[in-house]
Amino acid sequence: MSGRARRGPILGAMYFTDRGIEELEKRRGEEEVTFEWLAEQLRTFVDLNPDFEVPVERLATWLARLDDEDDDE
Repeated sequence: MSGRARRGPILGAMYFTDRGIEELEKRRGEEEVTFEWLAEQLRTFVDLNPDFEVPVERLATWLARLDDEDDDE
C-alpha cells in the first residue's frame, strides 16, 4: 500500500474499498490470471452492473497504461 496517494481517513483507518481488495487478496491472492481473463470478468461485471461502466473503464485504462510513464524516459 505504500506509494499510494490517498484522501480521507488516516492513521490506520481502513477504506471501505480496501476491505474488498483485502478479501480478494486473502481468498485468491495465490492464483495467477491472465489479463484476457480479467478483461472478461470486467465485461461480465459491467453487463450485470451497468452503473459501474465508467469506473471499470477507468480502472481498465489505468491498468493498460501502467507502463506508459516508463516509455517517456
